[in-house]
Amino acid sequence: MRLKGMRVVYLIGPGFEDLEFYVPLMRLKEEGADVVVAGPKAGEELIGKGGLTGRAEVNVADLKAEDFDAIVVPGGWAPDKLRRYEAVKKLVRDFYHQGKVVAMICHAGLVGISAGIVKGHEATGSEGIKDDLINAGAIWRDAPAFRSGNIVWGRVVADIPDFCRELIQALIEQKEKTQKV
Repeated sequence: MRLKGMRVVYLIGPGFEDLEFYVPLMRLKEEGADVVVAGPKAGEELIGKGGLTGRAEVNVADLKAEDFDAIVVPGGWAPDKLRRYEAVKKLVRDFYHQGKVVAMICHAGLVGISAGIVKGHEATGSEGIKDDLINAGAIWRDAPAFRSGNIVWGRVVADIPDFCRELIQALIEQKEKTQKV
């Protein structure tokens, strides 16, 4: 329950990567975080790449970064769809500029690119977005998971355990930092 009292936005879109969506979501809940699943349309049931379903509890346009501690963007085909919504890009940008944790795994870096937050950061993800990240000004690093500033990066499905460790530790440190203020 190390994240008790923390609130996390968790994005969902059509074609989300099933494991990248559910495993970190479960880890956050296991640690006591209050997780809100947000998508372009509240109540919409979406199908993941592997056939699992998930539901957007709220519309991303109704959320404000000020009300939460972090945002998580899972991979799959969803990031390419989510990056087309101004509300998604604005929310991710707001979290980033407020110094809060922005976590992205696999293809989720596409959302970070469109939000304009990756320039100058070390970044990883699916090999398929390597050129996109580099062209957006990120510094490619082929590693399972790490942090660059307030961004938590994860490479691919096989790296979910490392991504979860980085994400949980980043949130613990953020919580400790805000409690000292």
